[in-house]
Amino acid sequence: MNEDKCRHICRHILVVEDDRSLAEWVCEYLIDHGFMVTLATRGDEAIHLIHADQPDLVILDVMLPVNNGFDICKAVRPTYAGPILMLTACSEETDEVLGLELGADDFLTKPVRPRILLARVMALFRREEVCRNDNQAGDNVLEFGALTINRNSQTTSIDQQTVPLSSNEFDMLWFLASNAGTILDRDAMVRQLRGIEYDGFDRSIDIGISRLRRKLHDNTQHPYRIKTIRGKGYLFAPDAW
Repeated sequence: MNEDKCRHICRHILVVEDDRSLAEWVCEYLIDHGFMVTLATRGDEAIHLIHADQPDLVILDVMLPVNNGFDICKAVRPTYAGPILMLTACSEETDEVLGLELGADDFLTKPVRPRILLARVMALFRREEVCRNDNQAGDNVLEFGALTINRNSQTTSIDQQTVPLSSNEFDMLWFLASNAGTILDRDAMVRQLRGIEYDGFDRSIDIGISRLRRKLHDNTQHPYRIKTIRGKGYLFAPDAW
C-alpha cells in the first residue's frame, strides 16, 4: 500500500447514490485511493447511516428514492458536523444554491470526473485539517460584546443564547471573526473554507454570509455586523455586538 493510501485508510466516506453503475465506480475509485467506503442507495437508509455511523464525509446525490438529497441534508445537519459533497445531474444554479443553504459544503455536477471528485474530497478534508491545527495552536474563544465563539465546543452564543450553526457556517464565522476589522475578499475566503481557488462564479461565500447574517440578527438589508465592502469583500465589525 502506498503512502497516500496509508494516510487515508481511516477516513470513512458514505456514498449515497442510486445509480448502480456510477455508485460502483465511485466506491471502487475511492477504495483504490485508500478510503473506507459505505454505499447507500435510498434516502431513508442514508439518514439512518449518517446518524448511526457519523462518517468522515458524505457524497450525496440529489435525486434519490424516498428522501432526496435536500431532504437528507436538512434532516442530518443538526447532528452531523462532517462535510457533505452533493452531486446533481442538473446544471441549474437553483440546485446549488438550495444545497448550500441547507448545509452542503460543496457541489459537483454530473457527469462526475474521477480526478475532480477526488480533488474536491481532499479539499474538504484539508479544510478540516487546517481547522484542527488552528484549534490546537491558537486562542479557541473569541468574544465581541454579547457574542461568544468557542472553537473547542464549536458553539456560538449571543447574550448567552446559543446560535445553531452548521460546521460550514461556524468555520466561516470563525474565519471572519479571527480577522475582525479586516476586509476579506471572496478569493481568500474560498481558499480558506473550501481549499480551492475562486473561479469568479462560486456563490457559496455569499450564501453563507447571508445565512450568518440572519442567524446572528444582523440587518439583512443594511448589514452592520458582517458588512459588505463593495468591490472588495466582507468585514466583520468587532464593535457591533
